[in-house]
Amino acid sequence: MALVRRLYAKLPLEVRDRVRPLKHARLVFESPAEPPLPDRLWRTEPVSRQYGFDRGTPIDRYYIERFLTTHSAVIRGRVLEVQDNDYTVRFGGNHVTRSDVLHVDPGHPGVTIVADLCNAPEIASDTFDCIILTQTLFLIPDLDAIAQTLARILKPGGVLLVTTAGISPICHHEDELWGHYWNLTRRSVELIFAGPFGAGTIEIECFGNVLSAICSLQGLAAEELQPAELDLRDDLYPVIIGARIAKSRT
Repeated sequence: MALVRRLYAKLPLEVRDRVRPLKHARLVFESPAEPPLPDRLWRTEPVSRQYGFDRGTPIDRYYIERFLTTHSAVIRGRVLEVQDNDYTVRFGGNHVTRSDVLHVDPGHPGVTIVADLCNAPEIASDTFDCIILTQTLFLIPDLDAIAQTLARILKPGGVLLVTTAGISPICHHEDELWGHYWNLTRRSVELIFAGPFGAGTIEIECFGNVLSAICSLQGLAAEELQPAELDLRDDLYPVIIGARIAKSRT
């Protein structure tokens, strides 16, 4: 604490007026309009390691579902989803004529296609009107391979809806089971799909801001923030990156 006070004394007056020494050797900048981070977030152990599930809706899940709501009109025809078809049913409804669930494990509940999207010769080209791929890219070591497969099995004019992690904690269970390889950015998502989809269109959105990113890392739930705090977008702090990728009709 003595060291902190000596450092404080050496600060220029205009800076010294804005800071005050605190116990635990911390200097906190004060601003009436911007209160310091609440004590419950100023910690080295997260509030929860359950990613928000134990407190309500995970913040990343809130953003994923907002993205799918915006693009629900393209969830129609024959739709492929990985692991389960919850989003296909929820956002596609009666517009879906056939719902397929892909998984590498043939014993997985509800699976209709057993395949690895990095190499899936068992799936015919130009098969699906829509593919929903949420929170999967960061589990895939070969992103070029999965992008090539997705472009191949999507029908001309079909749409791929992708979400992936930007700023996020690593899920221990998924990392042990599959491996958590990447946290991506707007530019990296565009780079991954630009080549395989060629003349198609890629629209990318970033969801989140510095506050929602901090709260997501701490394991807080969406219900613990105000809608305006969640919905403010700052592309420099993406919690979730969503991409709508349409395959060219020619």
